[in-house]
Amino acid sequence: MTQWEEFATGEDAVVRRMRALDAALPARDGVAVFNRVRLAVAEAVDRRLRAGAFADARAAVTLDVRFAERYLAAVDAAGEGRRPPACWRPLFQFRRHPGVRPLQFALAGLNAHVGHDLALAVVDSCRALECGPTELEDEFDQVGDLLVTLEERVREELTPGPDLLRIADPLAHLLGAWSLERARDAAWAAARALWTLRRTPDVAGEFAERLDATVGFAGRLMLTPLPGEPNGSQSSGSSTGAISS
Repeated sequence: MTQWEEFATGEDAVVRRMRALDAALPARDGVAVFNRVRLAVAEAVDRRLRAGAFADARAAVTLDVRFAERYLAAVDAAGEGRRPPACWRPLFQFRRHPGVRPLQFALAGLNAHVGHDLALAVVDSCRALECGPTELEDEFDQVGDLLVTLEERVREELTPGPDLLRIADPLAHLLGAWSLERARDAAWAAARALWTLRRTPDVAGEFAERLDATVGFAGRLMLTPLPGEPNGSQSSGSSTGAISS
């Protein structure tokens, strides 16, 4: 197996796993809504990898695979009756709530994944590659740019249409303050802090715990059930899975 094939195999594995989840979960399940978003990112990374768009393919794949694996580990934990990280618990708890909109599920998943998982994935990747965070900054930015571009599509495709504008008002207030770009910047700062603290594991562990809890609290607020049409009967066709790569 060539080095390029080894990189592609790692990315292929997470893409296959997310595609299997997409096929297995009901379309309106909150985890399924976020999974389609994350799958689109993984497929975009895979296409860029095959096109030679990454200057350091090994670093890019290591970061994205470690990043995806944290989300998939949370799915496994919930499926096996174990407690997922605090940042993911709201999504699993409210995944079938009829008063939660698909846009809430998508952005709450991004909040958990970017706000918590991305910082830890940078540290995981640094350990695997024997480098510091600054050496992964280009790859971090490229993956982050894909996420920001996709967030714009998520908001456009999953926001209720004009006929639901009245009930969407509280949704706009609830989610309008959250920004993926700010979450990404915070994740980079947290990754650098965790890397600096790696020689004091007790402090690093406490920092990671508090990060997890803080992101989880924000996710719980984002999933506040709203009045109006239940998500199962929204007229927006995007709620069943228009997000794609």
